Amino acid sequence: MSQFINERDNIVQEALDGALAASGGALSRLDGYPHIRVITRSDWDKSKVALVSGGGSGHEPSHAGFVGKGLLTAAVCGDVFASPSVDAVLAGILAVTGEAGCLLIVKNYTGDRLNFGLAAERARAFGLNVEMVVVDDDIALPDLPQARGVAGTLFVHKIAGALAQNDASLEEVANAAKQVIQGIFSIGMSLSTCNVPGSPAEERIADGMAELGLGIHGEPGVEQVKYTDASSAIKAVCAKLSGETGNHDYVALINNLGSVTPLEMSILTKEFLATDVGQKVKFLIGPSLLMTSLDMRGFSISMLPVSGDYEALLGQAVTPQSWPGMTAVQGANIQPLPDGLAPIKPMPSKNDDNKKFILKCCEVFVENEKVLNALDAQSGDGDTGSTLAAAARAMIASLDELPLADHTQLYRAIGMQLSQTMGGSSGVLLAIFFAAAGDASASGEDSVDALKTGLERIQQVGGASKGDRTMIDALEPALEMLPDGIDKAAAAAREGANLTSTFAKAKAGRSSYVSEENLIGHNDPGAEAIALLLEGLVIE
Repeated sequence: MSQFINERDNIVQEALDGALAASGGALSRLDGYPHIRVITRSDWDKSKVALVSGGGSGHEPSHAGFVGKGLLTAAVCGDVFASPSVDAVLAGILAVTGEAGCLLIVKNYTGDRLNFGLAAERARAFGLNVEMVVVDDDIALPDLPQARGVAGTLFVHKIAGALAQNDASLEEVANAAKQVIQGIFSIGMSLSTCNVPGSPAEERIADGMAELGLGIHGEPGVEQVKYTDASSAIKAVCAKLSGETGNHDYVALINNLGSVTPLEMSILTKEFLATDVGQKVKFLIGPSLLMTSLDMRGFSISMLPVSGDYEALLGQAVTPQSWPGMTAVQGANIQPLPDGLAPIKPMPSKNDDNKKFILKCCEVFVENEKVLNALDAQSGDGDTGSTLAAAARAMIASLDELPLADHTQLYRAIGMQLSQTMGGSSGVLLAIFFAAAGDASASGEDSVDALKTGLERIQQVGGASKGDRTMIDALEPALEMLPDGIDKAAAAAREGANLTSTFAKAKAGRSSYVSEENLIGHNDPGAEAIALLLEGLVIE
């Protein structure tokens, strides 16, 4: 997979230089490239306890992104997934440690323990007061004698950082860090491994599977489980977390391991808070990119019992922008719609033929969801099928609430519902189409003429005409032939939809932004949807 890098050997220092340039002067680095890569606070005066952490790079924004007031004093950065050298760690300690002393916060990996540990010994030989704590919060492998340190490490950074900022002694900061470590537990899940720059990707996780409990360096997890959706993923994670929870209130840190979209992270958060484990969560940190694993498509959840002291320390303000802050969990605040937008429900009425007809229309869109999505992916964002299917499912659910016996009110009710349930420009246009058809029907026009009036209205509003490569290329000829029967209308719609595959340029709609090579040979999704609808009605 292509990546936005230059020379593999220069990845870390170039990334750090970018972070330094973007810090506005808040961060500095020691003059030791390429072997010593240490980021420090520019405003540091050594008057308080220094906090030094770090490890392999590839976990950004950890660790350099959390250097600043209220968090870390310095971050020592190794190569991607590789511990920094003893000299690099020692340089970081010497650069920031004053009479108040220094606390090293280390994740439980052999390389980090050895290099940070030896550096601490050498710093003590210089007469410095240095303590070290090791974080082992990963619960993925319960029988492992020494658990890995993962995203729960950030709880230690935050609480220790707040105490140090508040002038606590090294002994107080170290003891608090040890107490926090005893309370943290974390686990992660991913749909993919990560792509280490310059190395071939490992395809260990098959499609339809997720790996539970994998490490932040891409190490295999405790097991692979079947993946179906966000809800099942959260249930598998919470099955592990539940064994660690007790009768406490908790703060949960929801961590994006690299390439999960914010949309998905919000869904995962919603699902998590709805579980028995999530019901115990009083505060949230995230969901955010906090301790990543390059581009891993996964997430982790870390939890810590929260008390009054922890609540204050975790909520204390910091300067690093990478820290998302802590928020209290509460139910959604729902306010009523403004006057005029609250849905006005028409009086329901029964008509079995109309009900059967609308149901069949909806079923056609649901059945062709994947087909239309695949077609739309050639010229758009691949959601035409899902947009139509979602509106169709909503329509099916409300069939018994529609005025099925009154065409005028039925057109208007369909338009109103589509304006609420169908997104994108297509939803707006179809809502206008049916609203205009309803007005025309109220003026005495028959069904065909009313629908033609709806077509004229969406052409006026949308600005598209036949030949512009939109749904109108199928809809207009279909309505012209509709008086001769559904079969003739379907044939006309199919001819019009197929013709759009020969258009090298779209003059309206989303496809107007797409290049010729992506249009030729592919029917317009909107036109294809009209053709499929009418063909489905003919089959019926």
